[in-house]
Amino acid sequence: MQPEGALTDAEQKSIALDLILHAWDEALRQGVAPEMLASTAVFAALADMIDLHGEAAVAQFCSDLPARVRAGEFSLKDV
Repeated sequence: MQPEGALTDAEQKSIALDLILHAWDEALRQGVAPEMLASTAVFAALADMIDLHGEAAVAQFCSDLPARVRAGEFSLKDV
């Protein structure tokens, strides 16, 4: 049970994605190449995940990525 007024996981993910996409668009507007932005975002995400969960857990997460990508889990078309 979550505390009253706390955001659900879905709400947190929605807010976080909106903020990240806004920052992404701003970086593109300022001239950052999409490939550089994507590479930097992946690095930042993995570094944070490693700090939180450790290298072994993140390596396992990454080993599952090909199947998840092929399944469309990271496509923005349904977001």
